[in-house]
Amino acid sequence: MTQAPAAAEAGPKRHDREIIALAVPAFGALVAEPLFVMVDSAIVGHLGTAQLAGLGIAASLLTTGVSIFVFLAYATTAAVARRVGAGDLRAAIRQGMDGIWLALLLGAAVLLFLLCTASALVDLFGASSTAAPHATTYLRISALGIPAMLVVLAATGVLRGLQDTRTPLYVAVAGFVANGVLNVVLVYGADLGIAGSAWGTVLAQWGMAAVYLAVVVRGARRHGASLRPDAAGIRACAQAGTPLLIRTLSLRGILIITTTVAARLGDADVAAHQIVLALWSLLAFALDAIAIAGQAIIGRYLGAGDAKGAREACRRMIQWGIASGAVLGVLVLLARPLYIPLFTGDSAVEDTALPALLLVAFAQPVCGVVYVLDGVLMGAGDGRYLAWAMVPTLALFTPLALLIPGFGGGLTALWAALILTMVIRMLTLWLRSRSGRWIVTGATR
Repeated sequence: MTQAPAAAEAGPKRHDREIIALAVPAFGALVAEPLFVMVDSAIVGHLGTAQLAGLGIAASLLTTGVSIFVFLAYATTAAVARRVGAGDLRAAIRQGMDGIWLALLLGAAVLLFLLCTASALVDLFGASSTAAPHATTYLRISALGIPAMLVVLAATGVLRGLQDTRTPLYVAVAGFVANGVLNVVLVYGADLGIAGSAWGTVLAQWGMAAVYLAVVVRGARRHGASLRPDAAGIRACAQAGTPLLIRTLSLRGILIITTTVAARLGDADVAAHQIVLALWSLLAFALDAIAIAGQAIIGRYLGAGDAKGAREACRRMIQWGIASGAVLGVLVLLARPLYIPLFTGDSAVEDTALPALLLVAFAQPVCGVVYVLDGVLMGAGDGRYLAWAMVPTLALFTPLALLIPGFGGGLTALWAALILTMVIRMLTLWLRSRSGRWIVTGATR
């Protein structure tokens, strides 16, 4: 178990070692998640443009159904890391178990909601008559994997808080491979079409959840932590996660509005949007690896009472975020002729996607700063600020995006508006980091 570092070890090299040790395995685990969608997109895309458009709509809804509860991972990471820094492993794991029980309850509720409203939600997106049936089929089947994914989020948060990002990497890689194999077998071998892609993903997700539960339960027994649900603990987890829920709902609202507007532009636009969004998600998760390291490291420093170490780690991670974003942006520019043909052979979709892809490439250094500072403030338990900083960003983006079709703007204009929100987020997060108000030491905030 990694303990709080000695103050005498201060310096960029120490922080680099900590960041690399946590971020590299976290990177592998994080990119595996959007790769699930990318594999589905690549396989379904060759079934036809209508199927790919349907997947784009359903995937956005499913991602929302899971990611609005990302606080199950983020809040758990911060809380567990603080207790690790304070030297109380039993309490750290017990807090993680409360998060897992909360995940199961929320997962069951989301599953029932999506099963009952799948068709209405797809219609709300303005899907065409050709894309809507495919979107509804994929959404209803994939909803069965929601409880598993929420358990994965909570259990991942426990392990990250314990400074273990290797186990999530191994589980994510195994899940990614299983998802790819199952998709090919069920879509083409069993000739199930888009339904086969959904079933393959669901089976892979439940397999991942089972492995995570086995790992966490073993750790709980080793340290004498109770496995039983505790109503007070579950309620405390829900209350701690509420600000992050508000923040995530605002963020997901921006992405949902983006997909809704793209759907109203036509099948070619929403199909191109799905291709660009898949890459955007992959890049976001890649950069988020440093943010994950930030959550674990900052939480541990503050739990150990080391405010100076927390400040230095924050400064160094910002530098890492800028550099990583620049590298990823260059890679996107170089790989763009190879990337788009993986998903479609439709020239109209390719021509629509390319300009938006260029915008995404140039925005990556800004994204790097945003994701890193998000991670730092989450690690510090500064969820309230994160919540209220996102609300005005959503309020600004919504009318801007909705006006784009009326003024004849296309997918490129829509993505330009989305990237503007990243610039606004960068400014609000940078101001908070400079203020130092996020620094609160102790085993709990």
